[in-house]
Amino acid sequence: MKKIHLLLILFILPLFLCEAQVKIKVLVLTERGGQHGSFTDEALKWLNSSAEENNCEFQEINNTKLITEKFLSGYKAIIQLDYPPYTWTKEAETAFIDYIEKGKGGWVGFHHATLLGEFDGYPMWQWFSGFMGSIRFRNYIVPLASATVYTEDTEHPVMKGVHDSFLIPNDEWYTFDKSPRPNVHVLAHVDESSYQPVSDIKMGDHPAIWTNKNVKARNVYFLMGHSNSLFASEDFKKMFANAISWTTGN
Repeated sequence: MKKIHLLLILFILPLFLCEAQVKIKVLVLTERGGQHGSFTDEALKWLNSSAEENNCEFQEINNTKLITEKFLSGYKAIIQLDYPPYTWTKEAETAFIDYIEKGKGGWVGFHHATLLGEFDGYPMWQWFSGFMGSIRFRNYIVPLASATVYTEDTEHPVMKGVHDSFLIPNDEWYTFDKSPRPNVHVLAHVDESSYQPVSDIKMGDHPAIWTNKNVKARNVYFLMGHSNSLFASEDFKKMFANAISWTTGN
């Protein structure tokens, strides 16, 4: 009997160990070479340095040609790290909508993802505008500005361990034709009166982090994501780590 038990342990234990070592696969979508390059480079370095600790495997792609429903089925989440909501292939658009609406995985988006409008000869992707709260890009603050962000939902998993207010250093701030607030759940907003240097480009109610509860996928969007200086902020890194953990269900 003892021999049987020993054999069972020797057979089953490797299976458990193998299962425990399976990495969570996360797709990272980047544009590369653009004005957000310093942010992208620093973010990828940070992601790779934390991959082992978070049991994640990150795969970067630089366009949407590979994206199909079958391709996305291999990933627990998508990080739209530095990629606009246009230049997508039609098949990629369809696959992404299916992935988000049916909750096949999670999504973390940054800054560039709300460059919504007609750019570079491409029409606005209406579905993506709705996903982001039915907004359209209007303007951005030049030069870059530091600003104070205030947490609104301290209980949300993405904001766990984040200060009630925190400084986002030297980043670019988009404004939109209207606040997305009526159509999304706002986790934090930026205080426009705190911009340094001061800017006259404002939109009033200015959500900076939000999630859309109208789709099945866990999702979160961060308005910031232009400069590598963001990684000097412990609060930003904490939110990023929380977002990955929450959207992957890790």
